[in-house]
Amino acid sequence: MRAFDATIALSKDTLEEQYKRINMTLPLENIRILDLSRVLAGPLCTMILGDLGAKVIKVERPGAGDETRGWGPPFDSRGESAYYLSVNRNKVSVAADLANRADQQLIAQLIADADVVVENFRPGTLERRGLGPAAMLVAHPRLLWCTVTGFGLSNPRPGYDFVVQAESGWMAITGEAHGGPMKVGVALADVLAGKDAAIQVLAALAGGRRGERHLAVSLAHSATAALVNVAQNALVTGVEARRWGNAHPNLVPYELFEAADRPIVIAVGSDAQYVACVRALGLETLATDPTLATNAGRLAARSRVVGAMASALRRESAAHWLARLEDAGVPCGVVKPVLEALESVEASALTGVAPMAPARVRRPPPRLDEQGADIRARGWGVFD
Repeated sequence: MRAFDATIALSKDTLEEQYKRINMTLPLENIRILDLSRVLAGPLCTMILGDLGAKVIKVERPGAGDETRGWGPPFDSRGESAYYLSVNRNKVSVAADLANRADQQLIAQLIADADVVVENFRPGTLERRGLGPAAMLVAHPRLLWCTVTGFGLSNPRPGYDFVVQAESGWMAITGEAHGGPMKVGVALADVLAGKDAAIQVLAALAGGRRGERHLAVSLAHSATAALVNVAQNALVTGVEARRWGNAHPNLVPYELFEAADRPIVIAVGSDAQYVACVRALGLETLATDPTLATNAGRLAARSRVVGAMASALRRESAAHWLARLEDAGVPCGVVKPVLEALESVEASALTGVAPMAPARVRRPPPRLDEQGADIRARGWGVFD
């Protein structure tokens, strides 16, 4: 990871010049996205689309802008919050007041010339200004509209990730086995909803705007759907899911262990991997025991298998065991803190973790109303 130094931070012009030198057509470069969203899920969706080449105009409240501009510290040397920076690259910004008639007309014109609108207003907010999706979709037959909600189009409850994590079943299954409910360390319900929204928009564009043009995503549905195998376990058995800490409800061994110097994880997903794993740890008795030959047998003997492995792993360093396990083809890894994890990817304190190809970083996150005058004068021509 390259450390951020305000004196050498990439400017917008530098990023744009670099992009122009790369003779590459991005998949969405002719698509116009009007971002009327704020906080995390909606802005993440529009950033993903911007990474893929879409032209994204972010509309913000005058004065304060997106709420996340104030969600700090930490703030960078220019006063921008890290939270805001994380989901707003590849956009331009205009400040507009929904209560102001001239600004309503500006937004209406931007909608008229857009391909997609992404918003997360509470029901009725845009309708009261004559900018609701029903009217706009009738007026503009090629327009796609994506509404991101907390709990669905008909539910006015504000959608906050923490509440959704509590109500979606996540907190009930996260945390130590005998501890209390625990949220995930990232606002993952927002992240999943943002990615689901991007998928819906991409599908509608790829399908030539056939079918439903008012797309809807809710944090609650994205989070509940993400229970995947945990949900299916409960549906198949009728038994409530529970917390397993760092263990797995369906696989053994598949959890965290303490080596002599730092924690490691071992993730065995097949019977062959199991045999390779315990042999790499010097536990030949476990490798040849016929009752442990299948995952079902190992589930029944979880405490025996895990206990023997834990005792062996404590005797040597993480590096020692990782070398042996990797040589044997066993999935494993060390538990890295965030800064160490970021060393393995392209990341910037200004533009975040870089997307994978074909997406690219072309612009840093805009300052509030940074392109406002140009957008008011030229609309989507700001990108010309």
